[in-house]
Amino acid sequence: MSTVVEHDQVLAIAQEVFAAMVDGDVGLLQPWPGELPEIEDGVVAWVDLHGPWPGRAELTTSGATADDLARALLGMGDDEVVSSLDLVDAFGEVANVVGGNVKSLLPLQGSLGLPQVAPAAPAVPGAQLVQELPLSWRGRPLVVAVWAFAQPALPEGTRLP
Repeated sequence: MSTVVEHDQVLAIAQEVFAAMVDGDVGLLQPWPGELPEIEDGVVAWVDLHGPWPGRAELTTSGATADDLARALLGMGDDEVVSSLDLVDAFGEVANVVGGNVKSLLPLQGSLGLPQVAPAAPAVPGAQLVQELPLSWRGRPLVVAVWAFAQPALPEGTRLP
């Protein structure tokens, strides 16, 4: 399977999404310097891509960082408690927009599933990690990953570039 989604494209998407939706500044989401520490109390937000290039766009960070991300996105104060509904709504929406931008890079368009948020994303048999970007958001680890699932049969005569 060829790589249709390049590292630099995913980085640009993540930086643009965070700048537009969360921080207003591209500089607050950067590649993680050095080895990424283990993410404790992890939270994963993802959206599945359906169609000729099935896969998943996934964001993983700690629960505390996900709460801060939700506060920033929803315009909440630093001391406001983030409800589980707000966390799912905000973190899921970031994954949805990242996934939509990844989908736009694909040679044949499909559709997006609904965004999901959980302590772990469900495993998909045969999934291949296409890109994994360890990033630093406000000095805290956040990982953006793109997975490719086993491709369905394409209609006869269809060719991928």
